[in-house]
Amino acid sequence: MSRLELSEEQRGELEACFRTTEDRRLRDRCQAVLMTARGRPQQQIAEDLGTTTRNVQRFLARYRVGGLEGLKIQWAPGKTPLIPEHLAPTILGWIRQGPRACGLKRANWTHVALADFLCQQTGIRVRETAMGDFCRRHGVRLYRPTYRFLRADPARQQQARQELSEKNARPSEASLSF
Repeated sequence: MSRLELSEEQRGELEACFRTTEDRRLRDRCQAVLMTARGRPQQQIAEDLGTTTRNVQRFLARYRVGGLEGLKIQWAPGKTPLIPEHLAPTILGWIRQGPRACGLKRANWTHVALADFLCQQTGIRVRETAMGDFCRRHGVRLYRPTYRFLRADPARQQQARQELSEKNARPSEASLSF
């Protein structure tokens, strides 16, 4: 059994973290340290937390070296994005201007079209999914036409209703054959 003496300040810090954190693993680590300080055997702590005694030993060693910060999980930085961040203002400018201003014969951007245009302009070849990730990271939703003019103009609304009713009233050729 390992001994661990905590000051009132350390105990309060661990208990506050235990009560307030949303991260279940950090909560388990704080609880393991607190239980050890109360004199519980590592085998019982491991059983209560659903882990191994080796993990409990690791939690205690990390706490002894780095305190509460040592218990926090440190994530690896992850894969670097395929589209460099220094190009973000340029790409966002293309999106704001639209494809026509960039010399394309398109009404709206799609992730595929934007990825192709990026390849033409910079030589960086990315897929649709990478461009979609870039747009989500920067809070951009590519434009989708919604035909809002129909909502605003009563004359066009009436015309659209009439065209729709004529289309639905006209019998199809398949129903005329006997």
